[in-house]
Amino acid sequence: MSIGELCGLLLPTLSWPFTVSREMAYLHYDCADQNSQHLFLPQGKFLWFGWACSLSLLLCGIVLLCQKKKEFHLSPITQRRISRFKSIARGYISLLIILILTFLACLDQSLCGKKALLVIQDDGWYFPAFIRKVYPGSTFGQKGDLAEAEANYRDLKKHSGTQGYPTLVIMPLIPFAPTGDTSPPSYEKLKLSTDGLVLDNNGQPYSGLASRLHQADDVLPHISYKFRKGKKVDRAIGWLADRTEVYNATYENNKLISENYTGPGTKDKFLKLTEMDDIYKIHYHPAPPLIGGHLLGTNTQGADILAYLYGGLQVNMKAALFYLPTVYLIGITFGMLMGYFGGLFDLSMQRLIEIFSQIPFLFVIMIISDLVPYQMKGMFLLLSLLIMFGWMGMTYQLRTSTMKEKARDYVAAARVIGASTPRILFIHIMPNLVAILVTLVPFSVSALILALASLDYLGFGLPDTYASWGRLLNDGLADLSASWIVSSAFAALVITLLLVTFVGEAVREAFDPKKFTTYK
Repeated sequence: MSIGELCGLLLPTLSWPFTVSREMAYLHYDCADQNSQHLFLPQGKFLWFGWACSLSLLLCGIVLLCQKKKEFHLSPITQRRISRFKSIARGYISLLIILILTFLACLDQSLCGKKALLVIQDDGWYFPAFIRKVYPGSTFGQKGDLAEAEANYRDLKKHSGTQGYPTLVIMPLIPFAPTGDTSPPSYEKLKLSTDGLVLDNNGQPYSGLASRLHQADDVLPHISYKFRKGKKVDRAIGWLADRTEVYNATYENNKLISENYTGPGTKDKFLKLTEMDDIYKIHYHPAPPLIGGHLLGTNTQGADILAYLYGGLQVNMKAALFYLPTVYLIGITFGMLMGYFGGLFDLSMQRLIEIFSQIPFLFVIMIISDLVPYQMKGMFLLLSLLIMFGWMGMTYQLRTSTMKEKARDYVAAARVIGASTPRILFIHIMPNLVAILVTLVPFSVSALILALASLDYLGFGLPDTYASWGRLLNDGLADLSASWIVSSAFAALVITLLLVTFVGEAVREAFDPKKFTTYK
């Protein structure tokens, strides 16, 4: 991770701490010299969060290496629990699917993105997707407005192999970015029958708007017609290449009634101006599936839905990796302390939990969304609020189980030999609570995914820079005519929650203390 940052590499998943540190103002420190290009200060920013994550992983690795190697053996009870879990096919297969989805989410820009994986230009090899450097379009022969902006690699892919363009361009499997990547409108060619009727791809007379185009790459209409049962009707409008309206005509039953041209030159020259004589149906956003290379179509902002769903999967996975350890660390610690010490500490914590549980969570989110500046909003702020209210649910279960366990003989024996309280709690008591913790994890994951989707659906969740299934669901419900949007978001949420629920049910049955217990 650190070596990749120093070398300017953008590694899948591993570079995420540094990427997040760049995006969020409170996760990096702006130095006085904004133009500094120091090795540790790119663009005058000290990415303290990224370096802190690298240091933490390094320390964990050193601790693991320094520990004495011990042979690890599963207890017979644990082996029976795992065998029981594998025998529950629904849960076991769901777990395998979740692991596969997690692996795909870790591939990041190598699977889904608008940057090319490899570009070969004049015997030079470029890897734009894996480095932080941004290549302008002029590097690969693009001209005009594309020359100074970041290279359009999808356009390069279309022209690869021609003179002045790269000889080879390899794009990711999904050549669209989850966010910040608006695709141009797509189009499909309509058929022309022998009797002069315009037909759709099913061979039926076409009804609707269709156009002749100046240039297919820019989807720039030249003349737009209205068709009814394959025949031109009503008004037709024509534009120059600069979008100036210069032509009007009226048709009735495929016959020209009147026309008017007000542009430069002659009308005949204008009618022959187009490079394409065919009629095309233009799909403005949201575009339906399988049009313009979008397998699941596009949303109202022009983002590819499949790429957006992939980005939402990544957001949920990353949120779970940060949320679950933090929530369980807090919940387990306070729950076990409440059950072990009891007395005044137990009563004080219960009253505190009752006060926190009465605070309306949605109102807190709404207030903070209004008070916090936009540049400070992000995943960490939202997860911090979820953690603030999410650790209390498990404390009562841990408290009750710890109360029961501390009365057993092995705890008394540990006290007699002088074991410290942390050792008794986390070395002796906690292994006997694993069954409770393991059964809670899947349901905590499903609750997190549902909470993120709900907040984003209401508009109080993550910023627009993050892909969100809840926001996609809101987008689809706002435009029900584009049914592929809401159906894609709904399917992603339902399938993911079902997989996690199946795993949770299988784990709960496999770790049922009535079937397997530590004590004989």
